[in-house]
Amino acid sequence: MPPRPRLLPLSAALASVIATLLALPAQGQTLNELYDSARNYDATYQGARAQYEANVARAAQAKAGILPAVGLTAGVTRSNLDIDTLTGSGRGTSTPRDYNTQNVGINATQPLYRPANWATYEQGKRQADIAQAVLTIAEQDLIVRVSQAYFDVLASSDSLALVRAQKVAVAEQLASAKRNFEVGTSTITDSREAQARYDLVIAQEIAAENDLQVKKIVLDQLVGRPGSAPVPLAVPVVLPTAMPADINAWVAQANEVHPAIRQARLGLDVAGLEVQKAQAGHKPTLDANLGYNVTRNPTGTSTSAVGTRVNAATVGVTFNLPLFAGFATENRIKETLALEDQSRSVLDGTQRNVAQATRAAYLGLVSGAGQVKALEAAEASSQSALDANKLGYQVGVRINIDVLNSQSQLFQTKRDLAQARYNVLLGNLKLRQANGTLTTDDMNAINATLASNGSTPAVPAATPSDRSNQQPVVPVTPPSIPVIPPVPVQPFNPPAPTMPTAPVPPVILNPPVR
Repeated sequence: MPPRPRLLPLSAALASVIATLLALPAQGQTLNELYDSARNYDATYQGARAQYEANVARAAQAKAGILPAVGLTAGVTRSNLDIDTLTGSGRGTSTPRDYNTQNVGINATQPLYRPANWATYEQGKRQADIAQAVLTIAEQDLIVRVSQAYFDVLASSDSLALVRAQKVAVAEQLASAKRNFEVGTSTITDSREAQARYDLVIAQEIAAENDLQVKKIVLDQLVGRPGSAPVPLAVPVVLPTAMPADINAWVAQANEVHPAIRQARLGLDVAGLEVQKAQAGHKPTLDANLGYNVTRNPTGTSTSAVGTRVNAATVGVTFNLPLFAGFATENRIKETLALEDQSRSVLDGTQRNVAQATRAAYLGLVSGAGQVKALEAAEASSQSALDANKLGYQVGVRINIDVLNSQSQLFQTKRDLAQARYNVLLGNLKLRQANGTLTTDDMNAINATLASNGSTPAVPAATPSDRSNQQPVVPVTPPSIPVIPPVPVQPFNPPAPTMPTAPVPPVILNPPVR
């Protein structure tokens, strides 16, 4: 009978499960997931959110100027009097008198006509809209900052992966050069050139690893979660296109909906209302007053020893007309008119800057898309050139440095292509930011280009490597060197040279005598 398998204790089983889970690849985060984390962590955005709430509360305070003001008053007073008799039968005598006074009342005031208060109320509503526009700008800025950090990490990771792939290719070329030198089919120059290129790639790998670590730190600090792993692009890479394909349409839309332009327009409205407030300094005001007050003297008053209680209800209006304020109102009007002109100039400058930024972003996106197509063609051409140089090196018509240069050109083209793709994705978001229409929905198109579970990334992710031993690894299957048959050479038997004969001397005729 075979022995029964021994059961593991609970602690050993849990350790085995934990080890298995840790061995699984970490799940990457999409752009939307990291943006949601940044909204709850980024200090700049949190400060903008708090400023928005403060501005909304400040704007709501302006409504108090058109609402009634109601107050409750109460008080107790004790009076000690010495009443001296100056005339009459009791002349020269002094009579002490002590009494208490108790009062309570409620009073209300309702502005009926106050032009300055109504202008302030209208300003408050526009200032709330300004606060919303400022918050929209902060949200769009957060989207771009998270996207920038996201693609920076992906670009650095791609660069590191390509540098390591180039290191492997250069190592194979170095090993091939050493073998060819050992068998006598190449010179030591090929080995020295390959070794120099390999050492250069090692230095590039160190720089790429450091750059990747720095970019990860920036992303982690922005989203507030350590060890964030952005999901790379999927293969084949399909980049979203900007629609409409008309730069003037983008500029026209920016002039209508851009939050910075909306903020400047609202600022111009606020400045116009400030002028109305200054002009209200010449206008009268009218308030309605309503009150009910109770005054009680339980021990009498200064003139009577009988306790009294007085209930008084009052209703009335208060009219006030300013006549002269030392020319303060006139100068205030001049000041607000100048500030209104300043706000109008700010609006014009904002519209021009937004139009310029939108045009630049659109042209940059179109140029980036063209660069992606050109680099894709350059990548195919560089791969063909590398294959041709490898074949030429094997048959002896190319040297080792030609192969190394082709490898460097290919991997540099791959890095440029990866960076150009990220620039196009980020350029889509920056165009909408410059246009003022950027929202979180625009990141859905970016997420559609990312690799899902089980799909192949555009560039394999870089893995940690050990550079303690920087010697190249000789490939398992060395490339075979074809045997080139000797070229038949004809014997060199030139004919004997013949010496040229001297030319016939010319006949000199005597000149005629005059």
